Amino acid sequence: MATNNDTVSSAKLRYVRVSPQKARLVADLVRGKDVDRALRELQFTRKKSAPIIGKLIQSAVANATENNSAVDADELFIKTIFVDGGPSVRRFRPRAHGRATRVLKRTSHISLELASRS
Repeated sequence: MATNNDTVSSAKLRYVRVSPQKARLVADLVRGKDVDRALRELQFTRKKSAPIIGKLIQSAVANATENNSAVDADELFIKTIFVDGGPSVRRFRPRAHGRATRVLKRTSHISLELASRS
């Protein structure tokens, strides 16, 4: 079976309030898998970013079927998924002796590309 790895659809999610390190754990879990299998695995993954990445995959599938009616949703797989760091929101936490320490609330940019196996 010849595999044609041309990108069918893509989706991006920006400024997600989850750290990139934690989102990459879930992204590594679904990279290269079929869409339906990835969604099933995300359904039972107990991480904050699992439902977020699941919605992103569903959005990319909807983009693929909306833009090209010849695309079969069952033949799609996750070609690339990567997580980049977004801007960090800085907060301060009071400490002893009147001092303060910085707390970084990190954000992520998640990019996803789907391709067809046929």
